[in-house]
Amino acid sequence: MPKQAIIHPSIERVDIIETPIPEPGAKEVVIKTVVAGANPKDWKFSLWEEWAQSDALDPEIKSQVPPSPGAHNSGDDVAGIIYSVGADVSEFKPGDRVAAMHVTITENGGYAEYTVAPAYLTFHIPQHVSFEEAATMPTAALTAALALYSDLRVPTPYDSQHIRDKCKNVPFLVYGATTSIGAFGAKLARLSGFYPIIGVAGRAGEFANTLVDYVIDYRIGEDAVVQAVEGILKKEQLGGKVPYILDAISEHGSLETTLRLVDPNGTISVMLPPKLFARDPKNFEYPAGVTAINAATPQVLSTHKDFAYLWSRYFAKLLEDGRLKAHPYEVVPGGLDGVLTGLRNLRDGKNSGFKYVFRIKETDLTKGPRTHTAKSST
Repeated sequence: MPKQAIIHPSIERVDIIETPIPEPGAKEVVIKTVVAGANPKDWKFSLWEEWAQSDALDPEIKSQVPPSPGAHNSGDDVAGIIYSVGADVSEFKPGDRVAAMHVTITENGGYAEYTVAPAYLTFHIPQHVSFEEAATMPTAALTAALALYSDLRVPTPYDSQHIRDKCKNVPFLVYGATTSIGAFGAKLARLSGFYPIIGVAGRAGEFANTLVDYVIDYRIGEDAVVQAVEGILKKEQLGGKVPYILDAISEHGSLETTLRLVDPNGTISVMLPPKLFARDPKNFEYPAGVTAINAATPQVLSTHKDFAYLWSRYFAKLLEDGRLKAHPYEVVPGGLDGVLTGLRNLRDGKNSGFKYVFRIKETDLTKGPRTHTAKSST
């Protein structure tokens, strides 16, 4: 019987269980998973209830924080082969190579031999793109697209040339340029015509240099980062502040640094709410003229379904044309048996500039249900 991994909130235990092949809903597809990709949210469940109880959290936001989901299959990014499709699905058929984003905190997630995903969050993989490459994309690329084209409202790669030309000599800053979201954000900003693109990164500086025009190492400290950005803007004769910022980190001081860099009338997209993740949440505040938006990925499951449908298909086009490349990756050995190790490494910050992926075929399918613990995985 097919297997899937159930991740416990503590990230101290993963259970490999057996479940039947799922049936798709009318507008869903079932994918025989070849590769699953990991995201930070896959291990952050235990933080949710703590966040929900924070005094710094606005009551209206607090009411929207979901309860901790408990132990479940937390994988959302998958690449594989269509196994079956729902009654209302006409775009895909069994045997198609696809990548997809699974609906967060629902059954039949990505850490499994078979995954269920909505058809609108599924896209065809070009033949020259590997399953490993494709599995790095769904959540991160969609989040980056939300940040740029829904939040920042910048020109798209498919806008006419004269519109994209308006992005020349308009600085765009990506804090966390080598994270998967930051890297896709930088790539999309390049396709939209921005120059100069300034990236703040760390250990993966060499990779950052392939993405942006200027790289600044955040480890030099907040004041030095601010001075370095201002120096670049002065060199390029572009004033002293940045009109568009994508903060792909949104914690550990990045919110405070980007606050000092954003133009008084600029726009900034953050991944995490400052009321929770600023150093001084109660007193953190953007100037009146700054538009700050939290690029919340779950929007693609509710208010931004059409956006997600269009961009998922556009990603396939960009991949086919070679205008967009997937994120670098590292294969964690063992398939589903390696999920605990991969998520703990992700939590501990052992990756930089690449994404962890799991080849499902590497799972030991000869064994029955079993449990992996942190002690046994070290």
